[in-house]
Amino acid sequence: MSEQYENLVRILGNDIHGELNMLIGLSQIKGIGYMFANSMLQVLKISPHQKIGNLTTEQISSIEKIIENPKAADFPTWFLNRRQDILTGDDLHFVTSDIAFNIRNDIEREKNLFSWRGYRHMYGLKVRGQRTRCTGRKGGAVGVAKGGKVLPKGGAGAPAGGGAAVEGEVAPAADGAAPAADAKPAADAKPAAAEKKE
Repeated sequence: MSEQYENLVRILGNDIHGELNMLIGLSQIKGIGYMFANSMLQVLKISPHQKIGNLTTEQISSIEKIIENPKAADFPTWFLNRRQDILTGDDLHFVTSDIAFNIRNDIEREKNLFSWRGYRHMYGLKVRGQRTRCTGRKGGAVGVAKGGKVLPKGGAGAPAGGGAAVEGEVAPAADGAAPAADAKPAADAKPAAAEKKE
């Protein structure tokens, strides 16, 4: 632990604030989780409770070496995030932008092979066998369009007799206001002009 304190510590191109705890600071690097950071600190005999701004230059370089090649530090294979790489067949561990780059290449390869996983990726559907009946709904609304409001029985807006509203009949407003202008008259009602002629 060095006596000098750095406000920003740069590890593999990532700027980490010096006031952060060692475990929290190292897990800021994409591809380094809490358990991976804890194992690194145990191998390097660095206290996980110290501030990351107190690291020496030698400690920072040793951390970068382990991140770039964890197998050299006898890390178990299941710690690595790229086991049996399809191009090299080796067990690798990717960090920072290499993760997104390889994931994008994997998806493009699946699409070019026209595999079922590739089709699922193309249409933006779930790939890993999850159920899609009630989850994973994206895009516009699908299903029955929402209809008009149903009049309540015996409540405000119901006919004076208390019965159900007749189809085509305009229900009176609750506050005594005139019915809406777009309300249609009943089907069996005759126009006033026709009644005068008879």
